[in-house]
Order: sequence, then structure tokens, then C-alpha cells
Amino acid sequence: MKALIICAGRGSRLSSLTESLPKPLLELLGLRLIERVILSLREAGIREFYLVLGYRGEQIKAFLGDGKNYQVKIEYLENPDWEKGNGISVLIAKEHLKEKFLLVMADHIFDPELVKDLLRQEIAMDECLLAVDTEPAEYQDISEATKVKLSDSKIIAISKELGDFDGLDCGIFLCTSAIFPALEESIKRGDDTLTGGVRVLAERGKMRAFSISPKFWIDIDTEKDLVKAEKLLLKNLSKPTDGPVSKYLNRPLSTRLTRFLVRTRLTPNQLTFISFLISLLAGGLFALGKYPALVLGGIMAQFASILDGCDGEVAKLKFQKSDYGAWFDAVLDRYADALLILGACFGHWLVYHQLSIWLVGFFAILGGFMNSYTAVKYDAIFIQNQRSPKFRIGRDLRLFLIFLAGLFNQVWMVLLLLAILTNLESLRRLYSLKPKSEIVLKKELESSL
Repeated sequence: MKALIICAGRGSRLSSLTESLPKPLLELLGLRLIERVILSLREAGIREFYLVLGYRGEQIKAFLGDGKNYQVKIEYLENPDWEKGNGISVLIAKEHLKEKFLLVMADHIFDPELVKDLLRQEIAMDECLLAVDTEPAEYQDISEATKVKLSDSKIIAISKELGDFDGLDCGIFLCTSAIFPALEESIKRGDDTLTGGVRVLAERGKMRAFSISPKFWIDIDTEKDLVKAEKLLLKNLSKPTDGPVSKYLNRPLSTRLTRFLVRTRLTPNQLTFISFLISLLAGGLFALGKYPALVLGGIMAQFASILDGCDGEVAKLKFQKSDYGAWFDAVLDRYADALLILGACFGHWLVYHQLSIWLVGFFAILGGFMNSYTAVKYDAIFIQNQRSPKFRIGRDLRLFLIFLAGLFNQVWMVLLLLAILTNLESLRRLYSLKPKSEIVLKKELESSL
């Protein structure tokens, strides 16, 4: 499967930003718009791209190159009539795309899962498929959107002026070569837009709709749209398995920090290591045993917890997620957890010479490790069922309790609480997941047969 991306327009409603820069090169959370489109499609499995250039096309070409930096292949097509309708830009690719292909706009930001769902659809070689948002979110500017009227799964009308409509045109198409003669027919009628070609196919009963709701997408037409897109991308960083501390404290703070970090050259793995070093320093402060050091150590442990969320957020926003990165993060988290508790135990023993702190610390470390280990299966069950756990005891809560231990000088009591809570939670998960795991295993066996 190849993708055709239309990058030819000027973006007149963003003229204050596009005087010297083409719209596809506008920045959004550390990446240019065109980079976000390409990387979103790459995540959906697309590796070969045709980009149709027009306004300041040489800048786009110089910035992206041949695509090797993105592990894709990019070829460029020139549209000398880029000031005309976008249907002409699509028609430029007629001789290059003979099989099914994906058609997207360079200024549309979307969830890669949307494209994965679209690519699973079957279409005949004389029809095309348009992604349609049948349940538009409140952030969508319906007055400026192209609307569609549906009959079953077929598009019967499409226009910005439709009063009675069933959804919004997302600007993402699964096309066949049938789109090209439809565009030629539309141009003969005096309409050189892509919408005109869709209208021709709709008249022939060959334009189908695919509902993407509730997947995320937004068309960047104005500076307000850029601001909305940034807020929505940051909001979508939350996870269904976020614990209470992550949900209400860490995530609101980490996303604000991530908003800055994505514009730096720091990689997710570097952020993971920095978080580990801060935890290590926090453990050293706890080991001093003095109250001022405990307070500072607790604050640093909580900051490390917040920063620990930033590595995954940056990875997601910049399409730098990797299995190694997730494993690297998990390994350093376990070391950080153990060193924090050991530091707290040593500092408490140094001041109070209370030997029971070592036994309590041992079970706190053991419970933390088992809590993290059992969370893998526990979270997978909830994600598979598209649910969120009612209450989750995870690393966010453990580090917050350590923060409180330093703040209120209650190391022994907090470690005892951690020892009890984490081990009981691990046992509860073992008990509660037994029937669910057997059901999942049975389904996997049935599907393999």
C-alpha cells in the first residue's frame, strides 16, 4: 500500500505563519505537520509515499529528503497549478498509482489507529472509501467542515453547505484508480476540487463511507486549530491504566513539562535515565536520615515520578516508541524503587537504630517488585476489554507515599503501609485474574484453531 499526500496549498487562513514557510512545515509539539502525517501513516504500516508539492515545495523537499530519516521512501510530484483546486493535485498522481492507495492531506492530524481500521476495509476496484466522523467532537469546527449525507454505507451528497448531514469528511481516503476519471469528469463540469470528484463517484453509487468515531482527527486551517490540536494531543497522552496519582497529579504536570521537552533533542531513553538519576539522588538524601534531607528527598522522588511519565509521552508524541525503550524504562524503575526504599531504611536505622525497619523495607521492596510484575497481565486484561480499573495501586502511588514519608518524617509507617498494600494487591490480582486469564487463553486457543 502506498500513500499520496497533498502538500501543494498555501494555507491562506494561516498566512501570518506561511509567508516564508509552507503550511506542512509548521511545527506542532516538536514535529512539523507533514512529519506527523508521515509518521502516523508509518505506524499504520505505510512505507512508500508520493508527495504532491506546490507552494514553496522545494522547502518541503529539502526538509524531508528521500525519507530515509523516517525509515520510509518518499517520491515527489510537482503541481504547477497548485493555486487551483486540490483535485488537480490528486490527478497529478494518475500515472503513478494504479492499485489501491491511501490519500490524505498534509494538514490533517489523526490517530494512526484510524488508518489501521480503514486499511482493513475491502473495496472493489471501481469504488473509493472515505473516512467519515459520524459523531463529531465538540472541538470540530462544523461550520468550516465538509459534510456528507449517507444512505446505509454509501455517500449520496457531500458539500460544506449541507444542512442535513450524517457526518464530517475527515480528508482520509482509501482509493482506487477510479478516483482519477471521476476527477477528470468533475473538472469538465467546472469543479476542480477533490470534493467534486467524490461527488461524481457518489452519483454513480461508488463512494462509500467508513465511520471512524470516536477516533481522533483534526484539520489544521487556522492558528486556533493549531492550539486545539496541541491541547488534544496532550490530552490523549493519558492511559486507561493510570492510577489515581497519575491521573490527578502527575499527568497534568508531566504533560506541561512534555510540551517543553518535545521541542528539545532529549530522547525518551535519556529522560528515563535522568529520572533514574533523580531517584538515585533522592535515595541518597533519604539515607542521610535528617529531616531536611527527607523533605528534599521526598520532593525529588515525586519529581522523578512526574518525569517518569514524560519519557513515554515524548515517545508517543514524537513516534519514538520502542520495545527496548519500554524495557529500559521498566528495568531502571525497578532499580530506582529498590534504591529509594533502601536509602529510606538506612536513614531511619541511622537515626533510630530500629532493626525492624529492614524487615519492613524488605517486604516493601518485594511488594513493589511483585506489584509491577503482576501489573503487566492485570493491565492487559483491562486494555483488552477497553476498561479502566476502578482503583490501581501502581508506581505512581508508591512514589507518592514515599514523598509523604519524607514530608511528614514517617518513613517506618509509610514503608509498613507499602509492604502491606503492595503484597495484598498482588495477591488480589492473582485471585481476581484467574478466571479472566483462563477465558482469554481459551479465546486465543479457539482463534488459533
